[in-house]
Amino acid sequence: MSRIFVTGGSGRLGRSVVAGLAAAGHHVISVDRDAVPAAQLPDGVEQRTGDLLEPGEPLRLLRETTPDAVVHLAAIAVPFSEPEDVIFSTNTRLAYAVISAATELRIGKIITASSPTVMGYGSPAGWLPDSFPVDEATTPRPWNAYALSKLIAEQTVQMFAAAQGDSIRYAAFRPCYVISPEEWAGAPTQQGHTLRERLADPALSAPALFNYVDARDVADFLDLLLAKMDTIPNGQTFFVGAADALATSPLSELMPQFLPGSSHLAAGLTGTSPAFSIAKARELLGWEPRRSWRTELAEPKGASPLHAQPLHAQPLNDENSAALVAAGTGSKETP
Repeated sequence: MSRIFVTGGSGRLGRSVVAGLAAAGHHVISVDRDAVPAAQLPDGVEQRTGDLLEPGEPLRLLRETTPDAVVHLAAIAVPFSEPEDVIFSTNTRLAYAVISAATELRIGKIITASSPTVMGYGSPAGWLPDSFPVDEATTPRPWNAYALSKLIAEQTVQMFAAAQGDSIRYAAFRPCYVISPEEWAGAPTQQGHTLRERLADPALSAPALFNYVDARDVADFLDLLLAKMDTIPNGQTFFVGAADALATSPLSELMPQFLPGSSHLAAGLTGTSPAFSIAKARELLGWEPRRSWRTELAEPKGASPLHAQPLHAQPLNDENSAALVAAGTGSKETP
């Protein structure tokens, strides 16, 4: 059993990560600015509160809790929800403060959360990848402070990995549009729509390029990554997503309606293929997501079956690009 220090543990993704790692047998130290009621904490979870932006606070908390590993989720969660300079400063300072403190204390395994938004989709200048599905070799082109801050978090772990050699293991991961357990049951997502609404109207999921992942699958991924960090190259970054798309029609049909010029790129996204590849996590870690909207979505009594709906296409341009980026997140926690 490992002791795992999780920042942002009270947040939307954090709650599932904390619960999943505890269920896997780890002792989890959940750290956030605000506490949750003790009755809501799973067995095996220790709760600490603190402002990780306060000088010395990450070092204090890490010294007191003596973890074997750190999973850093804390960040301002939504692009444009704060002034750009605040988002950039907060997220980059949080990542550096936590990772550097963990490195100073020689904690053996350090993981940070990034975001698919580092790819740059939704840019007012226009965006097309070199190919679909997008993978870790695709060149990031962030166009806002949130996406840039997440790319810098990735580069921070790579910098420390280069400086420390293999004495400390580092990794970053890009969780797709996170679906929490209560949202499968009908609770609204971060954008205010239910999942059935997002599936019935492709225009609602198009801003995130139809990517998603179950929060519990993220916890499973992190448990496996922690177990295998010593056996893979140091400083790796992984996409973490579902094995299919959040859509009832193939993306080869949907993507050209919302991403002008993508017809030839999306031609291979047939069947249930997603726009974001998880091949690297499969090959290096042996990870496989176990949940999809087809297995998890609750069917209300009397609801009509989901099927392909008429498209209400709105090309992704500068008028809706901010909404696109916000819709492509929902995977991080507040500091």
